[in-house]
Amino acid sequence: MTNAFDAAQFLKAAGIKGTIADYRSRQSIYRQGDPCPTVFYVEVGMVQLSVVSKAGRQAVVAMLGPGEFFGEGCLAGQTMRMGSASAAESTTVMCIDKRQMSALLHQEHPLSDRFIRHMLARNIRIEQDLIDHLFNSGEKRLARKLLLLARYGNDNVPTRTIPPIAQGTLAQMVGTTRSRVNFFMRKFKRLGFVDYDENGRIMVHDSLLTVVLHD
Repeated sequence: MTNAFDAAQFLKAAGIKGTIADYRSRQSIYRQGDPCPTVFYVEVGMVQLSVVSKAGRQAVVAMLGPGEFFGEGCLAGQTMRMGSASAAESTTVMCIDKRQMSALLHQEHPLSDRFIRHMLARNIRIEQDLIDHLFNSGEKRLARKLLLLARYGNDNVPTRTIPPIAQGTLAQMVGTTRSRVNFFMRKFKRLGFVDYDENGRIMVHDSLLTVVLHD
């Protein structure tokens, strides 16, 4: 997703008094069942979206980075959060009142175009995730997820990093077991597709794409 249009700067220039909030790694932004009066925009860092079933099972449904919106369900009439959001690393977000956001989307075409592109990209990603889950192996699903988390294709750099993510969380996102994720990650590291820095961040190399493209 391109960041040529800076939504945060546009909102500030439009006089929107959005609250800027900083979160520590793993700190909750909102919880499932909370009231939802605001839309959020990621300025820095990464946000994890998750849901918990009535039986208590948790599933991670998305990891969002700079330039992406979340919590937009309030614009469609949701009164309570359908899932939870937390910071996956040190993160800064802008919080915008839903009434202000709704009015601005009607009045300002550059912002509404950017927002529509965001929603379409999110919908395409969900469809691709479903196809991936139905037809691809756990190894290929994990490789694709790592490339997405590293925002592959957004920057012309050979290596990208993502914050430390527990293998159990990756297993939830990929739809496999933690032991299988551990096996694949060790294999990827041995083959030089991924590495780890001194802070535990995962370094994803472009060569990991060969796993996704291999039949």
